[in-house]
Order: sequence, then structure tokens, then C-alpha cells
Amino acid sequence: MRHLAWIAMVALLASCGPPRESFETQEPFTTEEVLAEVETVEAVSNEWLVHGGNRDEHRHSPLQKINRDTVDRLGVAWTYDLATTRGVEATPIVHDGIMYVTSAWSVVHALNAATGEELWVYDPEAPGETAAKACCDVVNRGVAVADGKVFVGVIDGRLEALEAETGKLIWSTVTVDQSKPYTITGAPRIAGDKVLIGNGGGELGVRGYLSAYDAQSGKLAWRFFTTPNPEKAPDNAVSDEALAGLANPTWGNDGAWVSDGGGGTVWDSIVHDTVNDQIIFGTGNGSPWNPVHRDPDGGDNLFLSSIIAVDLETGAYKWHFQTTPRDNSDYTATQTLILAELPLGEDGSPRRVVMQAPKNGFFYVLDATTGEYLSGDAFVPLNWATGLDENGRPIRNPETDYLRGAAFVAPGPLGAHNWHPMAFNPDERLVYIPAQEIPQLFANDPRFGEGSKWNTGTDFSAGQPPIMSPEIRAATRAMLKGRLLAWDPVAREPRWSVEHANAWNGGVLSTAGGLVFQGQLEGSFSAYDAANGDRLWQYDLKAGANAGPVTFEVDGEQYVSIATGWGTMYGLLAGLAFDEQISPRLGQVVTFKIGGNQIIPDVDFARYDPVPLAAPFGTDEMLETGRVAYARNCMVCHGVSAISSGVLPDLRWSPVTADGDSWARVLLDGTLSDRGMVAFDDVLSADEAESIRAYILAQAHDDYVPEPEPEPETDAEAP
Repeated sequence: MRHLAWIAMVALLASCGPPRESFETQEPFTTEEVLAEVETVEAVSNEWLVHGGNRDEHRHSPLQKINRDTVDRLGVAWTYDLATTRGVEATPIVHDGIMYVTSAWSVVHALNAATGEELWVYDPEAPGETAAKACCDVVNRGVAVADGKVFVGVIDGRLEALEAETGKLIWSTVTVDQSKPYTITGAPRIAGDKVLIGNGGGELGVRGYLSAYDAQSGKLAWRFFTTPNPEKAPDNAVSDEALAGLANPTWGNDGAWVSDGGGGTVWDSIVHDTVNDQIIFGTGNGSPWNPVHRDPDGGDNLFLSSIIAVDLETGAYKWHFQTTPRDNSDYTATQTLILAELPLGEDGSPRRVVMQAPKNGFFYVLDATTGEYLSGDAFVPLNWATGLDENGRPIRNPETDYLRGAAFVAPGPLGAHNWHPMAFNPDERLVYIPAQEIPQLFANDPRFGEGSKWNTGTDFSAGQPPIMSPEIRAATRAMLKGRLLAWDPVAREPRWSVEHANAWNGGVLSTAGGLVFQGQLEGSFSAYDAANGDRLWQYDLKAGANAGPVTFEVDGEQYVSIATGWGTMYGLLAGLAFDEQISPRLGQVVTFKIGGNQIIPDVDFARYDPVPLAAPFGTDEMLETGRVAYARNCMVCHGVSAISSGVLPDLRWSPVTADGDSWARVLLDGTLSDRGMVAFDDVLSADEAESIRAYILAQAHDDYVPEPEPEPETDAEAP
């Protein structure tokens, strides 16, 4: 059976207001002042100063006023409207009583952290067309703060510095070739006097790299490329030596990577290891995913799907570990990286390690100083490999090699763990992983290079039924599982696990109050006992909650805050995973405190009535052509089998689908390009476009459930 693929593009441009008037604040804080508070993992902080909570990215707070005994008294302190119905993935940053949080389209909001009062809003006004370059919704995971500045990566590839007091733009640097399908969705990191940023775009064909910029001027300090350039020639970059000596020999001399860049984008996790004065970061999948199309004569394809350490000051290579050599399934290693001291040295002495639970389903522990592989264990059921050898190299299962024929692979490209932040409790010595089971039917794409803007090299249409019936949808939903997993990295096994209603998971917060907080796609926000997983509290957020929660203290009162928002890759793609059509949800910041008594407002959005607006048409051959073309071009935005989750228009009921001329103007002429719906006339003919419309209408009529006829009125019986 065809299962979920991946990804998401975009189509509706959210709007936000211009910067507001300035507000009173303290003197601008310096980099040293901010980072001194998080210099060691033991440091007590009542704020949330950096993306991962502290330098080692534990996402563990020492605050304890909200604890096992008091959590049941949590109520809403305030809410703030993020003015978007798109995906929200941001971790808020809190300093000096001010919260800085991003919404869709990289819009930055500054709020009073105790009241939610809006202080200013900065909209970078990214072009709507940029949405077509975004694999996974127009999301942003947050900002960094230092030296009186707020740093944000913009979806179109800019890195910008704003005045923390006013939101006024200080400097803006374009970090990518904007003629190529690059995006930025990740949060910048501050390390010393540098701000670090990566990029995304591996599904459409780009070359990955990590860049370090001077935080004061925005001037490039160094850049580390993660794949060779097409000529395998020097870039005059700090990565030249590592590429020449290590990576270049693992790539052939032809294949799609030569024109498409090879992938390896640094789209999320970056951590500053202060003990070793180095930056450790994860790299993404190959471009295209399929290695036969990407590099038929190559080897491991370094540095795809790898963890890399470089010197902070120079960017010079120090070590690497590749989690998935010759990646063929979008098994990125960009997921959360956590540094910690564990009793893994001789005689149980402390050893500094870096831990990751990447998409491929194995939990890795490496020596942070050398990159030495210490352990790796499956944390979810998987079948793509039978285990890891003594060096941590996966032992591949030949039965799941989709180059030999269609194969059902677990995990699928959505991964055993995606971007959702995980956390580490040093007291319990547990890592809390937002784990998931979302397998995928993989097949080689015989049409690679034609008829699609995507270049994965895998066939999204393989095994998909002509019509996705309710029975097939129910069977598909039963295969999807999500859980919160408490993993013991020393014992190398789970201590406890909590099953969730939906597979797509939410970010995690750990606290010294003995709690683990996590949101969920359907809108629940829960607190669990950190030791055993018992659920101690739950609240309905009235919107999907995937982002990482935070906690902080203002004037002696502790708060817990989470940014909500329906969308992200799963929200766009997986409409068939839900029992019924879902209305758009308003993105908000929702903040709780003990004794809070506010409410989360209900917001009603108009949506299409689930009624086909045109008659079905087309031969079986035309419908099959439309099914394949839809899967290759439309599915990642509008859902598998045209079943939308409600974030973007449901094409089954859209008036555009009902009219052939309107359909052609949108799909081929790009009349809605400013909303992200760019023209597809470069990959689709007029006949193919019309066949997609026929296929969508066929699915609509199959899904249509007429309203029951009213009972006829009858005369009352005579007495």
C-alpha cells in the first residue's frame, strides 16, 4: 500500500503589521552577559536565553515552582495572536522580561513575557514565490539574541539583525544564491562574536553549507561546504582541505549531484561545544534522495547525513561521523544535538558526549572531543538496517532496497524523529525523544528528471490506489504511531514510553520540577512525570502544537509557554491521517502560570463545503495520468490523493478545480504566484494539467457524502 511520502510546499501569504513603536527597556545586553548565564549546564537561569535552553541544548530548566505537586493548577495566563494559519515551529527566546518569537514567513514578534502585550513586530516581507522553494511549509524555528540584537534567518535566504528594543533592521545579509531553491527555516546560533546559520533545499537541488557571520557587521567569517562542487575544485573556503581529503573520493564524477549540488544542507541543529571550542552540526539528505540518480559511481557521499565538528574561530574541520552512508531515504542527521557528561569513561568516569536521535531510527552517542562512536541503538521499530557494526556503520537490509523493486521501508522519510526538539534531564539522566513510526513505500522513479519540480528520484505514486477510499485511509491511520520516549543513554534502552493519538510529534521541555512538557498535533498540551511518564496535566490549545515549549520566570512567577500553529510538512501532506476535514487553526503563543484564569479564544474560519462543484470526467487512462502527475507535483502541498488537512485549499471542493479555464490559469500561468502557487508550465503540459483536474474531481465524487434527504412531512392522525 502506498504510504505517506514527506514534504510540503506552500501557498498562502500570511500578513503581519509593520514594526511598532519602541518600548522602554534596560541597556542593550552584551554577548558575554547573555552567554555567561548559560556558560555551564549547572547555571541557574530564570530565562530562556538560547534556542536549546542552555549552551549544551538540554532544553532542561532548573525552575521548580511548577512541579509535580503544583502542575495541576496551571491555567492560561495570556495568549497572543501570531496572525497566521500556517505552520509554527518556533522556540521562544526570553530575556529581560521580553519574549522574541517567530511565526510563519519569518515574522518576528516581541512581547511582554508576563502579559503578552505586543511591543513590536518585524515582517521581512519575503516574496510569496519563495514558498515554492520550501519543502516543508513557510516555517521558522526562532531567533537568537545578543549585543542588543535579535538575529533571524528569513525564508528567502537572508540573515538579518534587528534592534532588540525597536525591531528596526540593523543589517541584512543574503546567505544563499537566491536564484536557486534555497530556504532558511532554522534558528541562528550565537557563538562568541559569531552568528551561525545554515539552509535548506535538498529536495529541489542545492549544495549545503554552514556559514559563520560577524554578529556586529554581518560580514562572512567562514563557510564550510558539506559536499564537493561539480568540478571537485577548491572553493577558497575553510572546507577545501576536508573535501579534498575525505569527501571528494566518496563521490563519482557524474550524476544528478553535479548539477543539483548533492544536498547535505544544514537546516536545523547547530551546537556550540564550549569545552572543546568547536561547533557541532548535523547535515541533511542527498539531493536527489535516490543514490543511483544522484551518483551512480560514488561511494558514501560525504558529508551527507553526518554529524560534523569544526573549530569555532576558523571553521576548520575537526571530525565527522556519518549516520547513514550513501543515504537513500532522506535520513537526515539534522535533528537535535545534545552535549552532556555521562559515566562512559574508564571505571565509569565522566565523558563528554554528543547525542542524537536522527531520522534513521538509531540513537547515537559519540565522544564530543574526537567524534568516536560509542554506541548506537534502535529507538523505534525499523527494517532498513539489521543493526550497526562495531564502528556504527549500518548493516543494510537488502530486502528494503527499493532499487531492486518497490519496498516498504521503516522509518519513512518523515523519520523516526524529525525537527521536533528533544530534551535531556541530567538528574534523571534521560533523553526525551518525540519518536514516531511513519513507514513509506519506496520505489525508483523511472521518470526522474522530467515532469516534476521535485528531484527526489523516488516515485511518490508507486503503489498508491487509484482512489483513496475511507477503508484504505483507516488502514493507513492504523499504521501511524507517535510516542514520547524516555531513553536512557547509559543503559541504552527506554525507561518509559507514552503512546500518542497522532504520529506527528511535538517538541519537548524538561524541568527540575520533575516534569516533561509536550504538545501534540491535535492540540493537546501535556505534562508528564519525568521519572515514569505518568500524565499529570493536560490542556486543549485549540491548535496544533509541534514547537518546543519553554519556561521562564518574571518577578518571581514561573511561566510555561508554547507557540502553536497548524501546518508544517505533516499538516500539509497528511490529510488522510485524520477522520474528517480540519478547519484552519490560528497560530498563537499560549502562556500558562499557576492560577491562570484566561481562556484561549475560539476562532472560526470559513472553509469549503465538502461538495464537488463539477461533474466527473475523463477516461481511465486520463485519470491514471492525473494520479501520477498529482503525486509528483501537488501531493506535497495539497495532500495524498487530494485529501487536504485544511491548511491549504482542499482541491476536491475548490471552485478553481470546477472550472477548466481557472484551473489552467492557476496551474500553468501562475496567477497565484504571489501566494506561493507558482506556474507549473515548465513541467506540465496542458493535457497533463487537465488530467490532474479530472483525477481530483474523481476523488471528490468518491469522497462525497450527500446530506440525508429530509423525512417527508405527514398529516397528524385524526383524533
